[in-house]
Amino acid sequence: MSRTRTPVVPGWFDQDATDFRLLGTRCRDCGSVFFPREDTFCRNPGCGGGDLAELPLSRRGTVWSYTDGRYRPPAPYPSDPDAEWQPYTLVAVELAAERMVVLGQAAPGVTVADLTVGAEVELVPGVLNEDATHTWTTWHWKPVTYSGAEGRSTAEAGERGAGGAA
Repeated sequence: MSRTRTPVVPGWFDQDATDFRLLGTRCRDCGSVFFPREDTFCRNPGCGGGDLAELPLSRRGTVWSYTDGRYRPPAPYPSDPDAEWQPYTLVAVELAAERMVVLGQAAPGVTVADLTVGAEVELVPGVLNEDATHTWTTWHWKPVTYSGAEGRSTAEAGERGAGGAA
């Protein structure tokens, strides 16, 4: 049986795009860029415009900050309270062209020891969770030079995993 692929948060990325990217919004009146997308008004308090366009965001950025997540995240992230908790790595990534910072989870296997402020990272598609009928898709940040502690290739490291859930 085939699983239905479902984005964890609809509209934040196009899971089927060849050129996988997060989707933001640019205000045509003032040029401000937002993530996640905004469909009704410009979030820039000095603008007040409403002419908004979808904008695929940069696939690469630099590490602005990072930490290990040692708490059980809220929904939509799966978290079995009876299972032993496994920490995960969070990365704040600066997208220079958009002049913004986007927070996301690091690719499976990437730890804080693999990151440094200013290091280049790239966006990769990922899987948050699966059950018998669904695969919930998400995005991850992966160091451009990362090959994985277990010798996995960069592509393999970005394909699967999430906040302690399998």
